[in-house]
Amino acid sequence: MLGLTRAEFATLRRLRTPEKIQAFLYGLKQNFERDGETCHSVRVVLRDRRAHCIEGAVTAACALWIHGEPPLLLDFQAVHDFDHVVAVFRRNGRWGAISKTNGIGLRWRDPVYRTLRELAMSYLHEYYNKRDRKTLRTYSRPYDLRRMKPEIWVTADDGAWDLVDALEATQHYKLMTPAQARSLLRRDPFEREVGNLLQYKRPKKR
Repeated sequence: MLGLTRAEFATLRRLRTPEKIQAFLYGLKQNFERDGETCHSVRVVLRDRRAHCIEGAVTAACALWIHGEPPLLLDFQAVHDFDHVVAVFRRNGRWGAISKTNGIGLRWRDPVYRTLRELAMSYLHEYYNKRDRKTLRTYSRPYDLRRMKPEIWVTADDGAWDLVDALEATQHYKLMTPAQARSLLRRDPFEREVGNLLQYKRPKKR
């Protein structure tokens, strides 16, 4: 149904829990998009063994789907910063998130959050740009990948760009008022130092 090869399916079939899926994503190299922007499908991620946030999220969602769970994505929108995408799941009525990121703040979330808003707010403090401003502003309704043909996001060789458009078109909810956004404190020097830690070293410029 998904169009995966036996080997591709077997790789994801071994990831039987969200924790194992997250460990698999941590084991992938970071996609630094050295040859231009990408939105790779699950197949390309498994082949190249590298991913950035949305690529890791679709791979995680696909693994969840193989194990009988809904393949749900959550889109975070930011101002003067990059958006971020995670795969979300539920355990005992609580939400958690699987995430591929290079920094310290936007990673895995344990399934302890009662609502998706609570989950989204857990990313607020660590979601900042190079000017040390906290930039997260909205989160989306969960996007169910079963709405989209697998050949678009599971097996495509030329990028899952239709998924990007679909996520952007999904209803988003504000996390704060404009006045609250203006009052957010910038990162201090210590937070800046810790936030500069990266899991994967950036490649040298060509």
